[in-house]
Amino acid sequence: MAYVSMGEAHRRITEYLNRFCDAVSYQDSSTLCRLLSFSSNSPPLLSLADALNLFQDASGLIRQSDKFSEFGEILAHLFRSLQSYRVGNLVEAYLAFEKFANAFVQEFRNWESAWALEALYVVCYEIRVLAEKADKELTSNGKSPEKLKAAGSLLMKVFGVLAGKGPKRVGALYVTCQLFKTYFKLGTVNLCRSVIRSIETARIFDFEEFPKRDKVTYMYYTGRLEVFNENFPAADTKLSYALQYCNPKRERNIRMILKYLIPVKLSIGVIPKDELLQNYNLHEYTKIVEALRKGDLRLLRHALQEHEDRFLRSGVYLVLEKLELQVYQRLMKKIYIIQKQSDPARAHQLKLEVIAKALRWLEMDMDLDEVECIMTILIYKNLVKGYLAHKSKVVVLSKQDPFPKLNGKPVGS
Repeated sequence: MAYVSMGEAHRRITEYLNRFCDAVSYQDSSTLCRLLSFSSNSPPLLSLADALNLFQDASGLIRQSDKFSEFGEILAHLFRSLQSYRVGNLVEAYLAFEKFANAFVQEFRNWESAWALEALYVVCYEIRVLAEKADKELTSNGKSPEKLKAAGSLLMKVFGVLAGKGPKRVGALYVTCQLFKTYFKLGTVNLCRSVIRSIETARIFDFEEFPKRDKVTYMYYTGRLEVFNENFPAADTKLSYALQYCNPKRERNIRMILKYLIPVKLSIGVIPKDELLQNYNLHEYTKIVEALRKGDLRLLRHALQEHEDRFLRSGVYLVLEKLELQVYQRLMKKIYIIQKQSDPARAHQLKLEVIAKALRWLEMDMDLDEVECIMTILIYKNLVKGYLAHKSKVVVLSKQDPFPKLNGKPVGS
């Protein structure tokens, strides 16, 4: 930190106070956003923090002026938070910022227009990010992380402020998305339901009037929830919406959407192009797609094992594991095609022993009873049309469309 004189510290603090009060007076939301963006680590905010830690009596400056004292509670807590943040005391920074946020939300509630909505977004974003950092500090000191949960409660309070009639309600979806990020981080995704009900069933909200950015984020998280619930048609709709309207320049965001959309598409029988996987660095799906195309069960299992940790963290492992049935279907189809070429008259009769040999070639050692069980499941799930002749150990395939396509529907639907 460069040397700062007491006079320079006084000038920096006074300048910030004037800019804050003028931003409110003139309803200058963009300036107010910059003044509140802690996580940006902007040089002006860092230099202000250095000045505050040197001067030590910013509260006195605030009280001396009627212009400043009007926002005294907001500014005092904000300054204390910035001071703590600058010296790396993240828990204290969070506690002070939480008090600032409560005071700011109360002031925002009193403003008739929605001019400060973007500034409120910054407050919501910063409280979540600061809470995550504070929890890391608590964990490293052997204490229970609790600040992100507290931030979730504050965000719900903000949601309540916005969930009414008037122009401010368009901000409700942004806050909802911050709540989603909080709940997903905490592992309490069940708490998303009440917010979703408010957005999707409350008459005060028209989804189309929300900003596109927020609608994309909302569809991404609700799509992920549908993946967890194994409601793949709904997940496909929501994640496809998020992909369609996502800013094409935001490659990282597109990749995040595809991480969930690809397993969903695979589950309903839609296989992505190799170029898509390459363009967005989704190589973990390359062998899975190849296994589906080839009907190679061994390759699928190796791919799942290779990327097991990644798929488990994403919550898509079980979704991908269930692709085994489609791989079996593809293998049966390959056997059928080969048999049709060598013995067209009996192409629709697949001996279980032939299927078992094909599996052994893939290093999948199964006896006839296990093969029969798999074929029974494939027929039941409508992945194979036909019936099982138990005594002769033969699968008799339908002569019309023996291997139905999923056509965008989940297996067994």
